[in-house]
Amino acid sequence: MLNLLAATFGTAEYTAYVVLRTIAIVAMFLAALVAIVLVLLQESNSEGIQGITGSSETFFGKNKGKSIESKLKKWSWICLGVLAVLAIVFYIVVIALG
Repeated sequence: MLNLLAATFGTAEYTAYVVLRTIAIVAMFLAALVAIVLVLLQESNSEGIQGITGSSETFFGKNKGKSIESKLKKWSWICLGVLAVLAIVFYIVVIALG
């Protein structure tokens, strides 16, 4: 099929197609890898055994965790949004030119 694509397009168009496809795949891989790492760095929402014992945190400890956790959540959503956009762009490039 790639030979048909190369014959239909000139060599410059075929090269541009391969480069765009490769860039999209690498960018999706990097965005997915960063999203996985960010999600793994986040704390879980459940309290676990601390919920039974009734232990409480101090005000400063609680806010420190929330600010770091909120930044991790924000960057996780950004990475997942970038991944979704790249997947749509990749689909359009492959369907339009493939």
